[in-house]
Amino acid sequence: MSDPTIQTFCCHHSGKNEDMAVRIMNEFNTDSYNTVCLVSSTIGILGALFQIVHYLWQTIPQRYNTFTSSRGRNIIMWLAVADLLASSGVLIRSSLWLKYKTIMPMPDDGFSVLFCSITSAWTQYFYTATWFWTLFYAIDTWLTIKGRDSHQMVYHSVAWGLPAVTTGVGLSILYYPDATCHNLTSVTSALLKILPNYCATYVPIALVMVINPIMYVLAGKDVEMAVALPLAQFTSKERRVVDALRLKFFMINVVFYICWLPNLLNGILLWTMWFNMPVKVIISIWYVMALMNPMQALFNAMVYRKWSSTGYSMVPTMSSATIKGFQFSDEQSPLLGSEPPRLHLDPLPSSINNYSTL
Repeated sequence: MSDPTIQTFCCHHSGKNEDMAVRIMNEFNTDSYNTVCLVSSTIGILGALFQIVHYLWQTIPQRYNTFTSSRGRNIIMWLAVADLLASSGVLIRSSLWLKYKTIMPMPDDGFSVLFCSITSAWTQYFYTATWFWTLFYAIDTWLTIKGRDSHQMVYHSVAWGLPAVTTGVGLSILYYPDATCHNLTSVTSALLKILPNYCATYVPIALVMVINPIMYVLAGKDVEMAVALPLAQFTSKERRVVDALRLKFFMINVVFYICWLPNLLNGILLWTMWFNMPVKVIISIWYVMALMNPMQALFNAMVYRKWSSTGYSMVPTMSSATIKGFQFSDEQSPLLGSEPPRLHLDPLPSSINNYSTL
């Protein structure tokens, strides 16, 4: 899981029960927690590998036939790569924690502090990259439907570069110079030491939760206009095309909220009720995050993949050939009672085929 609270447990501590972190650890079953992380991260790795293999299986053999992979599929592949590396970090960390039982290092255990901080930085970096790739998929969906060019170089620069900055700055402030972030003497010191890492984690999550639904609503409206205007009517078959896309957009948002809303809730509760919040509530939220964060890769494999009409879809996938012409012989004009005159319909960009599902 990617959570600033767990990252603070990498710090040296006094070992006294007055320390809130020590009190939490006294009630924390680390074996069961690490087992949950181990199982969920393994499932996440399998989901990410499925996405990557599926992408390569569709792309590599067809390149010899002058095939150009869609830009949406490229984003999905890089999202899966980031998910794979993030889940691998959780797997390695939970495996070693399960064996050596040192989630919270002893006061004089410098090696465990180093291991905890490195694995936390690894996991944090790649999960932050998944958030940005999720954001860019929504933006690129809208650009594709509008017929505008993609910006792959910008996506890569931001998706890999900005997480390095946020992760590096947040964890450097937290751990520098001697990895002591417990028993801070004042509220100001706690804000300066701990809050930047929380912002580096939760601000990108909040941005995706706000921006992505807006982008998908705009994309849905643009698709409806693109499908309906050339025929000057909106029949049941056009409605099925639009509904299929909107359902996919909705499911993508639902998956992101399910996986990351517990983290956002955890941060809000800890900063508002840290000393009054029951320990069991804190631990329960940690279990939910341990389960749902790595499962993002599996859920992404379900909602992002290009479903076909053979075995997986409820309606046929939308392609340029399908949209071009819209020969709906069973649809009649509601006014004339006969087949309406067909206007010339330019095909939508071929890459939009990657955005249809279910």
